[in-house]
Amino acid sequence: MRIWDIAPRRRRLCRNHLLGEHRELHAIWSVIVNGKKGYAHHPETLRWKDKLKALYGRHEALVVEKNDRGYRHRSPLAKRQATGSAKQTIYVDRPSKQIVILRNKGCQCDV
Repeated sequence: MRIWDIAPRRRRLCRNHLLGEHRELHAIWSVIVNGKKGYAHHPETLRWKDKLKALYGRHEALVVEKNDRGYRHRSPLAKRQATGSAKQTIYVDRPSKQIVILRNKGCQCDV
């Protein structure tokens, strides 16, 4: 489970990472907003707990990139539920390390 802290625009994330992150973002949102138990204590979930505005912003950036690539988006988030900080400052891995992780995956990410 991972929400990348690398801009998705300009095709930096490959198709698999873009679509996978979008799915995982919805899972994290559901865990936090609906009080679901699955992955509630996962480090990636915990870092977004009081930063739903930031998570909402990440979702919107993913949606823009999905639309630019011709994918349809049919799973909006409720903006009224986006509370807390609009800036993410907590990382499981710093963005510089995330770039290394993506490079080592051998996918089509352009990082």
